[in-house]
Amino acid sequence: MRLAGDTNEILPGQFVNIRIEGLFLRRPISVCDAQEGLLTIIYKVVGVGTESMTHLLAGQKVDMLTVLGTGYNIANAGENPLLVGGGVGVPPMYMLARQLREAGKAVRVILGFNTKDEVFYEEEFRTLGCDVTVTTVDGSHGVKGFVTNALDGQQSYYYTCGPLPMIKALLQAAGTHGEVSMEERMGCGFGACMGCTIQTTQGPKRVCKEGPVFDAAILQF
Repeated sequence: MRLAGDTNEILPGQFVNIRIEGLFLRRPISVCDAQEGLLTIIYKVVGVGTESMTHLLAGQKVDMLTVLGTGYNIANAGENPLLVGGGVGVPPMYMLARQLREAGKAVRVILGFNTKDEVFYEEEFRTLGCDVTVTTVDGSHGVKGFVTNALDGQQSYYYTCGPLPMIKALLQAAGTHGEVSMEERMGCGFGACMGCTIQTTQGPKRVCKEGPVFDAAILQF
């Protein structure tokens, strides 16, 4: 979709909050890519809100809050960063991968899914010049198992987004030298309602404001 504001202000890992006609709460959706005035989002239909979004028409105006939350810090990447995305956690990895490749980094990407039918954006990451590994739980495509089965421990730093069980397993296997995008139910999307607060070693943090990207070292599970 074409954005009225400046896409250069959006960082990988940030999200937008979309108003859905007839619903009280907006729907937070991670940014897949943002450049040259165009915003790309990818979402999974899981309820009334996202189902309603499938009926949006080309050229239709959308009420949307942008540049929300904190993004990934590219300065921490080192020379060979690892990006790990699981399921609906894959989209925010794309913009990050693109910017890291533009910065000359050797980017390795691990994408995790349950089965072959769920795999998406594999070729888009390859087109960026990333070293891509896909894992599926049932072994129907790529490496059989979870994203942790594809780790080699050679990364300079890691960035991840995905379901909580995946994040917990990744932190145990890869350690805390990385950044994690967390997901919680959000009310306002900009820090006022406190509804998405999580506990960290630095005290309570709001996922929509201090996050969704956090230093892995401060997370508590």
